[in-house]
Amino acid sequence: MATGGGFYVVLLGAPGSGKGTQAERLATALGVPAISTGEMLREAVATGTELGARVGGVMAAGDLVDDGLMAEVVAARLGQTDARGGFLLDGYPRTPGQAETLDRLLAANDVRIDAVLYLDVPEEELVRRALGRKRADDREAVIRSRLAVYREKTEPLVAHYGERGLLVKVDGNRTMDAVTRSLLEALRKVG
Repeated sequence: MATGGGFYVVLLGAPGSGKGTQAERLATALGVPAISTGEMLREAVATGTELGARVGGVMAAGDLVDDGLMAEVVAARLGQTDARGGFLLDGYPRTPGQAETLDRLLAANDVRIDAVLYLDVPEEELVRRALGRKRADDREAVIRSRLAVYREKTEPLVAHYGERGLLVKVDGNRTMDAVTRSLLEALRKVG
């Protein structure tokens, strides 16, 4: 376990794998905050700081927040009091470059990642789940495009963290409760 006594965990998985749901469940069970990329960005904008204004400008233009600015947002969020005893990160890092940035940010605070929990769900199930949400932009072609981007940009993190001995692969194609139990069991083994 990392300095501070809590769990420092990254959740990985394709869109529709259940990361957000499981992050909230694990956060409650472990007593640490679940921090999503979207939450970090919204919080940065809400603070009214110079950083928040920069993030808000990028988002208002419909652009993606670049790695450098995202690193500043992550550093600001992880520096808050509630995250000092552990956290669950959902949606960051998204690329190997962001993973290296996260390692540097954490090392500066004498913290390291305890585990990277990877929710493994077959692509056809991910498509089925997304179509079941019935959101306006959840058409099959759009969903498959998102999954292709995930495979290209984010899936390399599975190998990255696997090589470092941090990856714990969990079958995410089961009931929410079964997945939560497996994730908690995996963390007990790490801790």
